[in-house]
Amino acid sequence: MSKVTAIKRAPSNLDTPTDLDPKAVAEISRALNGLLADAFALYLKTKNFHWHVSGPHFRDYHLMLDEHGEAIFATTDELAERVRKIGGTTLRSISQISKLQSIADNNEDFVDPADMLRELMTDNKTVAAAMRKAHKICDEHDDVASASLLENFIDATERRTWFLFEAARNADPSGH
Repeated sequence: MSKVTAIKRAPSNLDTPTDLDPKAVAEISRALNGLLADAFALYLKTKNFHWHVSGPHFRDYHLMLDEHGEAIFATTDELAERVRKIGGTTLRSISQISKLQSIADNNEDFVDPADMLRELMTDNKTVAAAMRKAHKICDEHDDVASASLLENFIDATERRTWFLFEAARNADPSGH
């Protein structure tokens, strides 16, 4: 269930021509804007953990989280521009992101590195699932370009999930 009940049609001076019907534009824009909000939330959380990681695996985790943050941030422009290409409007502010994001913030003063990795792994799994739902909406409206973009993003998100899973197993002496 979307936290935003309606997406307004773009003002006439922003109304990009498209062959998609207005219902398709609204539904796809809603889905992609939700993903965009989550991308910003996940990016900031990943960078937060990158900046605050400590311990014996500092270098490895610090570098991995920096790489993950860059990859997540790289999706934001493509998602936002895809919404605009189909005639929708996209996010305008931090407050709009906070209303749409499904990824919980983490404002703790200290988070154990293993917990950081597990939390990010779970968040990436959540994002991949949301991307699959958005992909179905794109498929329903024959928006192959948005679906194709999401396929690549799903693959990258699953890669991050895998790396975080393996790193978390290494961080946990019990191997779980």
